[in-house]
Amino acid sequence: MEKWKFQRIIVAISALLLISKFIAYFITNSAGVYSDAMESIVNVVAGVISLLSLRWAAQPADEKHPYGHGKMELISASIEGILIMLAGGLIVYEGIKRIFLPPKELPELEIGIIIVAFAGIANFLLGYWSIRKGKKTSSMALIASGKHLQSDTYSSIGLIFGLVLIKVTGIIILDSVLALVYGSIIIVTGVRILKKTIANLLDENDKEELKAIAEIINKHKAEDWIDIHNLKVVSYGSSLHIDCDLTLPFYYTIKEGHDATDKLKQALKEHSNDLYFSVHSDSCDEKYCFQCTMQTCQKRNEPCTKPFVFSVENLTMPEN
Repeated sequence: MEKWKFQRIIVAISALLLISKFIAYFITNSAGVYSDAMESIVNVVAGVISLLSLRWAAQPADEKHPYGHGKMELISASIEGILIMLAGGLIVYEGIKRIFLPPKELPELEIGIIIVAFAGIANFLLGYWSIRKGKKTSSMALIASGKHLQSDTYSSIGLIFGLVLIKVTGIIILDSVLALVYGSIIIVTGVRILKKTIANLLDENDKEELKAIAEIINKHKAEDWIDIHNLKVVSYGSSLHIDCDLTLPFYYTIKEGHDATDKLKQALKEHSNDLYFSVHSDSCDEKYCFQCTMQTCQKRNEPCTKPFVFSVENLTMPEN
């Protein structure tokens, strides 16, 4: 609910910015300002889609969806990426059309510059807020929305520079060139968002996520964790699903084994409170003695000469 309420604020502010940009377009008749306004339509539409997806994703796991509904956020972010690319294509089309059919004049550019500058600042602050909230809540939808808003700000800076240049030089065709550049930047932004969300939908390994988990395991490692392997991490919206194999001393009782795995689970909760953890316990044999750091082991056949390193490479190996 927290993420959903936050997204409502984003949609409301984006709608106000959309209205202001179209007012600027009708005043200036600028293709550059038109491209900025078109991109804002995507902001609002994508914001509404994200709002609906966050509502859906917040539903708890059920019989049909045992892992919850978190991936709905990724679908929302994918749709946003597609919409951004579509908007970029329309802007490029408008820029090309105006090269061949340029307007005779661009009136009231000063007003357009002021409105675009104000909207750019508002988008940057809103985007920063959205990304920060998205990282805090592990929401891909909020992060994608925030990056989109900030990309709009960076483009607005270029747009303002171009409008000032047109005002000073009086070269109308620069307006069309501006639209082409702006549209291309928007298309690239959409491709990047789509690439990221598709990777998550396909459960592609997130190297940064794995690195963070490895650091936590190293921070809390116990000497009876002889090794950890076959580590898999999957994100479902804000929830994190972790599977791994944990090698423990072969003489441990069921209770001792449970205590060791529970200690690993509690350590991983430092990375995510919304954690689904599944672990398979393996018993060690003499081949592990060279890497086992247990000082109290009475069953050792050889000394520890090469302690197991809890690196991303070792943790994700199918077997050790």
